[in-house]
Amino acid sequence: MEILWFIPTHGDSRYLGTTKGGRVADFSYFRQVAQAADRLGYTGVLIPTGRSCEDPWTLASALSAVTERLKFLIAVRPGIMSPAVAARMAATVDRISNGRLLINVVAGGDPVELAGDGLFLTHDERYEVTDEFLTVWRNLLEGKEVDFKGKHLNIDGGQLLFPPVQQPHPPIYFGGSSPAGQAVAAKHTDVYLTWGEPPAQVEQKIKEVRRRAEQERRTVRFGMRLHVIVRETEEEAWQAADRLIQYVDDDTIAAAQRTLARQDSVGQKRMMQLHKGGREVLEISPNLWAGVGLVRGGAGTALVGNPGQVAARMKEYADLGIDTFVLSGYPHLEEAYQFAELVFPLLPLKNRGFEQKNQLVGEMIANQYSPEVSK
Repeated sequence: MEILWFIPTHGDSRYLGTTKGGRVADFSYFRQVAQAADRLGYTGVLIPTGRSCEDPWTLASALSAVTERLKFLIAVRPGIMSPAVAARMAATVDRISNGRLLINVVAGGDPVELAGDGLFLTHDERYEVTDEFLTVWRNLLEGKEVDFKGKHLNIDGGQLLFPPVQQPHPPIYFGGSSPAGQAVAAKHTDVYLTWGEPPAQVEQKIKEVRRRAEQERRTVRFGMRLHVIVRETEEEAWQAADRLIQYVDDDTIAAAQRTLARQDSVGQKRMMQLHKGGREVLEISPNLWAGVGLVRGGAGTALVGNPGQVAARMKEYADLGIDTFVLSGYPHLEEAYQFAELVFPLLPLKNRGFEQKNQLVGEMIANQYSPEVSK
């Protein structure tokens, strides 16, 4: 497995849906989270994008100078960014970070936010742009001169003079639950990302993307984006989940759901269907909790439990084909330590150095916590 963490550039807190427990989100704090993730052995960090976030490219460039091994999963925005400019940005960040760039392709799902950025395309048109964008972007990074005439993009004599460290290009991470999104993912992505849905739904999605990739004569890896709430006992973990939304009232949920409902993202609609806008049934699968999605867009589920339970659920997803997890928790600095110290020793991590260093700790935790521990 590869485990990535999250830089909360839209803010951080101990609670959702309120300003109580809010934390100043500035470069000093982002550096703390990034350096903690680097030291703890996370493969990398996702830096989110959108009008409520700091610019991910600028921040990643700054954080790469104060970290050693950490990789940075940064968004490119087809339709908003030029593929030629994005290729130069990618090559530059990959060079100055010595090959630590990962690319997160974000087509967008909120028409209101997209209009604010000057993009007025339908859902499927955005994926048409994404297909054209990635065709140009990949060819430029592979050192080709590009002449391209598409429905949305035209390039004459495009060239990239300074290549990236990673060849043929930094790895592409991409999610999309709609047929249009999955078709583009099968054609271009290296790692297909899904949000944390119950295993049966994840399995179905993996099979469909894998089928489409085979038609393109490609292979695709799979990853998952979700939150984690892990404590030494299952009871403590569920208490922490309840505390996270203790200030969320019905009016707050209703307002958040109205805002999320305007999106045309199929993935967002799937997240909303998990909790159906209410708190009645939030454990939608063993240890999988949909409480985050009551007030937060995007990834709306969390794995909740003791270390053995959380590790077991992750291994179940791994058996389906998920080898990369992009995780987060509130607040992000403390939860980065909590998860790494309690769960890393129980997982088959790609970062073998960290795993071997913590082998003794892992054996102790494995003996103490098991998936069978009841609530």
